Amino acid sequence: MSTTIASISTAPGIGGIGIIRMSGAQTFEILEKIFKQKNPQKIEDIKGYTIKYGHIVDNEKIIDEVLVSYFKAPKSYTTENMCEINSHGGTVILKEILELCLKNGAELAEPGEFTKRAFLNGRIDLAQAESVIDIINAKSEKEAKSSINQLEGFLSRDISEIKQGILDVLVNIDVTIDYPEYDTPEVQKKEIKDMLENTINKLSRLEKSFDNGKIIKDGIKTAIIGKPNAGKSSLLNAILKEDRAIVTALAGTTRDTIEEFVTVRGVPLKLVDTAGIREAVDEVEKIGVEKSIKQAQDADLEIAIFDSSKPLDAEDLEILNLIKNKKTIILLNKTDLEQVISEDDDRLTSVTSNILKISALNKTGIEELYDKISEMFNLDEINLDNEVLITNLRHKNIISKAKENALNAKNALENNMPIDIIAIYIRQILDDLGEITGEVVTEDIINEIFSKFCLGK
Repeated sequence: MSTTIASISTAPGIGGIGIIRMSGAQTFEILEKIFKQKNPQKIEDIKGYTIKYGHIVDNEKIIDEVLVSYFKAPKSYTTENMCEINSHGGTVILKEILELCLKNGAELAEPGEFTKRAFLNGRIDLAQAESVIDIINAKSEKEAKSSINQLEGFLSRDISEIKQGILDVLVNIDVTIDYPEYDTPEVQKKEIKDMLENTINKLSRLEKSFDNGKIIKDGIKTAIIGKPNAGKSSLLNAILKEDRAIVTALAGTTRDTIEEFVTVRGVPLKLVDTAGIREAVDEVEKIGVEKSIKQAQDADLEIAIFDSSKPLDAEDLEILNLIKNKKTIILLNKTDLEQVISEDDDRLTSVTSNILKISALNKTGIEELYDKISEMFNLDEINLDNEVLITNLRHKNIISKAKENALNAKNALENNMPIDIIAIYIRQILDDLGEITGEVVTEDIINEIFSKFCLGK
């Protein structure tokens, strides 16, 4: 890379510390122009992973008191010469220091350009690079842990093992194609078959892991539905442990959906508090009810809440009909009042066996609700210490494509197709897997991936 790039790496706003990053061949040359060390040392005498104290200056004007971290090539994030200027976190100061870097020869970094350079310079592969943005955007401990595992190379190692198993057999196939007189067909056919079956099994395991990976990354979209004043907003507030939704005795207070994230058993729940489902009294409420029904249809989990101190009526039965054949938990709310609805009611049990009693007002039964969600989605079985989870849709689609080519190769083998035809499918598996780690990938895909990154990373 010929250019030296610079960017603010901390989030916008006021904070105790702000960081400006620089990377490239001119990093230390630019730094010397704007950084006055308290105890001056020549750059060749400063070791990598060293922090120096001093001031950022514009000619003789002091801009800020800072600490500067030095990272010397190739032992840096990008494998280039790098520095990080740790200043006070005011927006004005950070911008002023960045402007000094740019004025003295640096160029403004594009989103994700530091990580892009780490990939292009061979320090990390593409799967590891993608994990960086997942770590930054993680909404739960399990999502962060899964992303860190990928950054550590867990997925890349699995892919590498699969590729090595294929390459070991492909070498023998190439010899057979070049020197058919030395071919032993039955021995080779068994070797190829065993390799393909092993490859299919490993790819299937990775493909299936996306079910859990999607839950960890995107969360469980959970719609809270019920009649007005059944206790939907009280339940949302109880789960969030704050008064997020307005709660009154007046029916129909919630006129639109309210969305919030909360972590349950290490997995994010995307909670959607909906407008009460009933015959709307005006156009605004009608729109709210229609949105509620759509949210219920699109949700991964539906929590249907009923006022257990009142008999089920026609509107309640309509809600029960709406949640049939869905992943559902029924909550009988207001157990602090005299009970009219029983959890053994046939009209409830015919819809689901997941029926719980709670008092959203008194916040009782909430832990039991969490236990039920964990049970329904097997959250306790997701073990990030011993398994690789695919959380990235791009990776999942590539793995599915590689598996399809492995199945095509197996089918060609069983139909006694020529060995060079089978080899084409096998090589395509390698190319597919190379798209995950970055050995086989177009510039457009690389640019698209890194465009999703934030500035300074």
